[in-house]
Amino acid sequence: MAESGTLESITEHERILQEIESTDTACVGPTLRSVYDDQPNAHKRFMEKLDARIRNHDREIEKMCNFHHQGFVDAITELLKVRADAEKLMVTAQTEEVIRCRIQQRNMTTTVEKLQLCIPVFILHTRYYAALKTMEQLENIYIPRVSQYRFCQIMAETLPKLREEIKEISMSDLKDFLESIRKHSDKIGETAMRQVSLNQINAVQKQASLGCAKPLYSLNGRTTLQHNGLVAGDAAEEEEVLTAQDLVDFSPVYRCLHIYTILGDRETFENYYRKQRKKQARLVLQPQSNMHETVEGYRKYFNQIVGFFVVEDHILHATQGLVTRAFTDELWNMALSKIIAVLRTHSSYCNDPDLVLELKNLIVIFADTLQGYGFSVNRLFDLLFEIRDQYNETLLKKWALVFREIFEQDNYSPIPVENEEEYKSVVSRFPFHDAEIEKQPFPKKLPMSQSVPQIYIQVKEFIYASLKFSESLHRSSTEIDDMLRKSANLLLTRTLSGCLQNLIKKPHIGLTELVQIIINTTHLEQACKYLEDFITNITNVSPETIHTTRLYGLSTFKDARHAAEGEIYTKLNQKIDEFIQLADYEWGMAESDGRASGYLMDLINFLRSTFQVFTHLPGKVAQTACMSACKHLATSLMQMLLDTELKQISMGAIQQFNLDVIQCELFASSEPVPGFQGDTLQLAFIDLRQLLDLFMVWDWSTYLADYGQPTSKYLRVNPSTALALLEKMKDTSKKNNIFSQFRKNDRDKQKLIETVVKQLRSLVNGMSQHS
Repeated sequence: MAESGTLESITEHERILQEIESTDTACVGPTLRSVYDDQPNAHKRFMEKLDARIRNHDREIEKMCNFHHQGFVDAITELLKVRADAEKLMVTAQTEEVIRCRIQQRNMTTTVEKLQLCIPVFILHTRYYAALKTMEQLENIYIPRVSQYRFCQIMAETLPKLREEIKEISMSDLKDFLESIRKHSDKIGETAMRQVSLNQINAVQKQASLGCAKPLYSLNGRTTLQHNGLVAGDAAEEEEVLTAQDLVDFSPVYRCLHIYTILGDRETFENYYRKQRKKQARLVLQPQSNMHETVEGYRKYFNQIVGFFVVEDHILHATQGLVTRAFTDELWNMALSKIIAVLRTHSSYCNDPDLVLELKNLIVIFADTLQGYGFSVNRLFDLLFEIRDQYNETLLKKWALVFREIFEQDNYSPIPVENEEEYKSVVSRFPFHDAEIEKQPFPKKLPMSQSVPQIYIQVKEFIYASLKFSESLHRSSTEIDDMLRKSANLLLTRTLSGCLQNLIKKPHIGLTELVQIIINTTHLEQACKYLEDFITNITNVSPETIHTTRLYGLSTFKDARHAAEGEIYTKLNQKIDEFIQLADYEWGMAESDGRASGYLMDLINFLRSTFQVFTHLPGKVAQTACMSACKHLATSLMQMLLDTELKQISMGAIQQFNLDVIQCELFASSEPVPGFQGDTLQLAFIDLRQLLDLFMVWDWSTYLADYGQPTSKYLRVNPSTALALLEKMKDTSKKNNIFSQFRKNDRDKQKLIETVVKQLRSLVNGMSQHS
């Protein structure tokens, strides 16, 4: 029964509390009286129930305040003090039960009314991050209504401090934001640049689908569409790219700006933000020392810079005046100067054309990305032209090695073709057309060696590599065409020319190889017109267009051919000198052997076989080589006779020497190279012939009588030459009298020699005085 009474009492207390909370204050008296009319000590249980209800209301109020901001726990504590005071007013001596209950009732009702007035204060007070401006409403409207309470006075006193705390908290958030975007600039920039790259590739794909894109020439017969180093087919496989706004929470900036603006301190915030961003810009612009070693180094550098300016552009458009276009332009101009200096320096370290090309592609995307955000990038494209020159230099160095290897592996023999398939294989790689050779049956030989089609292919590869850099530079077809032709001219006139000149001078390159080089350069020169067509096919700009640079590189092949011809003459003379060094005349011999010297016959056989090879040369070259060889041989023989180290010569030695010269004349008259008219080639030995005839016949009277006459039989014999040889035949001692074979009654010839010597000396002296 006791438990039943207790439950009924609890239920009755709930009803009384609901009536107190819901009825007018004037009607609370009878309700409270029922508590004291009930069981003994019921009012104590009711007071406990009332305390519990008050605590419940307190918790609800606390939850309402904490819902908006945890920081207002202190304000709730102030309210708890009010509750404690209310409890003190309600808890009185049991002897004043009715009065205390009425006082409690009145106080509870009053508290509820006042809390209704305070609720807006708490709600507005907890929203200082988003609506700090409403603090003015707190001060001017809501707090004055309840200013008689101590917690309102405390709140009014803490508002200035709260404002400063809000500024500090928002500034701390801003610093975290600045640190975050510094760390995430790389990702922001990567995202922005990837979006631009994909957009460009999609545009190229669209053009290709409409038949507007011109395919790039491919040496293997296939065509590809490429842009900035990405194959067009890859674009469709890329995932959707997020924007910078998707990657960055800009709310700390907005919040801080809003707070400082409301507090009248916007200028301080603007100055701080701009100063910090300038510092970050300088950090972003500092490259890694080894940035030039890999493309990833450049990529990270560009990503960070793009990320920085994407953030600034967003701040520019999302806020009113936090940054201005003038400020971002100032930052960009400062950055641009630094970027150009960095790229100019680091790119100069790079010797890999593939890496330079990747760098160019990155710069183009970098520039296009920032241009899309309104930044001027003309200076970047000007820089690309500088880098393009460097790219070409790296290409030239690379192709110099390619050419050198081709020349080293060449066998310098005509290309053999066994069947039609092999023939077509060669002419598909090199534009060769010769009706006579085409008529010949298989197997047959093409005149050039294997290096010719290889060099031709590599020149086209170079042009194609040069084109890769010229793409995407926002230049017209004419400008690109001009770039390609200038690059090709540099390759021909500098790189290939240098390789050919070095090749020609190499010791292992003999006469046969030189002849083949001359033939090769002739065919390469003829192929230059096909290189013109190749460039036209790429750029669609006709070489007949006004101001179009022509391929003057064919001069390379003329120069190489002339150099090879000169080297042929030089090597021929060297070989002649080698044979002559084998000469071993017995200058004091009494009579000749009756046949030509062995060294000379070997020399003539060598010349015959050599000039047979020269039949593949242009006629004039072969004739010049033959004439040069004969002249050099004649000069060398003459020098042998007149050598100052040679002191004495017998008539028998003269006769033997004459037999050798006769063999030289027979060789010259045998037409070793076709095309000479009459005795043109024999005339190379005319000086020797007349000198030897003069001594063999001993025809001094005729020589001296006709000297100076155009019809002189010995017109080509110079008095000083005759004197020098005659001096070697004088009788200088009885022991070594080279004319001892003369009969004693002919000793007067010695006197004749002395007389001739005197007359010759007179002629020589006369010539000297006359000159």
